[in-house]
Amino acid sequence: MKTHYWVRASSSDFTGILPQPRSGHTAVNIGKSKIVVFGGLVDKKFLNDVTVYDIENKLWFQPECTGSYSGGQVGPSPRSFHVAVSIDCHMFIFGGRSGSKRLGDFWVLDTDIWQWSELSSFGDLPSPRDFAAASAIGNRKVVMYGGWDGKKWLSDVYVLDTISLEWTELSVSGTIPSPRCGHSVTMVEKRLLMYGGRGGGGPIMGDLWALKGLIEEENETPGWTQLKLPGQAPSPRCGHTITSGGHYLLLFGGHGTGGWLSRYDIYHHDCIVLDRVSAQWKRLPTSNEPPAARAYHSMNFVGSRYLLFGGFDGKSTYDDLWWLVPEGDPIAKRRIASPSEVMSENRNTTMVNDVLSGTKEDQMEGSAVLELQKRLEISVLHSNPEKIIDEMEDTEFVQLASRVVGEGAVEKREALRDHWMKSTPRSITLKELSPLLRDYQRLITRHHIGKAGSNLQLAKYGFSGKEAFRFYHVQNASQLRMDDIPNLLAEYKVLLSFVRTN
Repeated sequence: MKTHYWVRASSSDFTGILPQPRSGHTAVNIGKSKIVVFGGLVDKKFLNDVTVYDIENKLWFQPECTGSYSGGQVGPSPRSFHVAVSIDCHMFIFGGRSGSKRLGDFWVLDTDIWQWSELSSFGDLPSPRDFAAASAIGNRKVVMYGGWDGKKWLSDVYVLDTISLEWTELSVSGTIPSPRCGHSVTMVEKRLLMYGGRGGGGPIMGDLWALKGLIEEENETPGWTQLKLPGQAPSPRCGHTITSGGHYLLLFGGHGTGGWLSRYDIYHHDCIVLDRVSAQWKRLPTSNEPPAARAYHSMNFVGSRYLLFGGFDGKSTYDDLWWLVPEGDPIAKRRIASPSEVMSENRNTTMVNDVLSGTKEDQMEGSAVLELQKRLEISVLHSNPEKIIDEMEDTEFVQLASRVVGEGAVEKREALRDHWMKSTPRSITLKELSPLLRDYQRLITRHHIGKAGSNLQLAKYGFSGKEAFRFYHVQNASQLRMDDIPNLLAEYKVLLSFVRTN
C-alpha cells in the first residue's frame, strides 16, 4: 500500500467561491465531473445552500437553483445530518434535522439543470430522522439504515426505487445490529457494509456488519452478518466517513469515547483502510501532519486523491480543505519541500545576487543585514522590495478587506489587520492565508530590513532572534504546513504590535 501525504489545499488549487464552514453536511460525487455540497450546521445555524466543485475546471461555484419551494425558498429547508445519495446526475435528499425538529421530507436535485423537486413518495415511508446513513444500489435504488427520530434509535432498513419513488421497508430475518445513529454504510459488490455509530445509551460502537438480500437477481433472503476481520480495526466511533477508492474503503475521523466513565469527547484523525481484496483492516501509511481531528465532515474521492472538507471537533466548525494524495502525486511534492528548505534555497540565491551586485547601496544594506544576522542569530534576512506588492495593488488583500469593513482604503486596510490581531489559528480560513503571508512580508520589508536597532527591540515582545522572520522567504502560502499557521499568526501579531507602537 502506497504512503499517502496530507496536504492542506492551496488557493492555487481552486478558483471560485469556496464553501463556508459547516459540519453535518453532505457532499456527493456526480460521476467524475463534480462534487455537490449541501446543507450543514455552523454556530447553531442550519444551512440549505448548494456549493459545487467542478473537478475538471478546479472551480467552486454556487449554482442558481430553480424548482420547488420550501418555507419561501427554493429547495429543501435548512438542515444538517440528513442523507444524500447520487444516482446518475441526480442527488436525492432525505430527512435530517432543523433545530430540534427531525425531518421526513424527500427531495431530488437535477444537477444538469440545477432544479429542485420535492417528491411525493409512495409505499412504506420512513419516519422522520437524522443521523441515518444511506448508499446507492447500482444506478436505480437507494438503501437507508437506522438513525434517530428524537425519541429512539432505529435499526430499520428502507429501500427506495428512484424510478417509481416507492419506499419499501425490508424485512430482515435473523440477528440484527443494535439500533444506532451516526454510523456509515456503503455498498460493496452485493453487500451493504455498516460500521460503528452510537445508540442505546451504551458506549459508541465499533462493530462491522454486512447485509445481503438487496440485489433482486440474487434471490437472497435479507439478513445481517457480523464480520470479524483481521488486522488493525478502527476504534469505536460515530460521525466518521468511509470513502470508496479502488480496492480500498478509507475510514477517516469520527467521534469516540475515552471509556465508560468519560464523556463522548474524543475526536479522531486517523486513516484506516478496509482492503476489499484481502478482507482485512490496515492502517494507511501517511506522512506529514494530519488535519485537525474531527467528525461530521465529508470526504470524496477525486481521481486518485481524497478531498476532505469541514467537520466539527466539539469546539470549532471547520472550513478547511485537505488533499490526501498517494506518493508520486505532484501535490505531494508541495509538502515535502518544507519552509526551512525554501529559506535555504533562497539564502543561496541571495548570496549569489549579493556577489553579483556591486552598488554601494547594496553593499551598505548587505552589511546591515550581516550585522543583524550576527546579533540575532538568524540565518537569512534579505530584502527584495521588487517582489513586495503594495496593499492597494494586492487584489486578494483588498477584496478580503472589503468584506471586513465598508468603504475607505486606509480604514479597510487597518480593519483587516485588526481582524487578524483578534483571530485564532483555527479561525483563519484558507482564502486568508495568502493575503496574511504577504502582509507579514510587507511589514518586515518596510519596518525591519536593515534596521538592526529596530529589530533588537522586538525582544521586548518575547520575539527571540531564532524565531524572527522565519516565514519571510516563503514564496507561496501553499508551502505552509498546518502547524506553521499558529506560528505565522503569532509572529504577524508581534510585528504589527511593534509597528503600531514605534
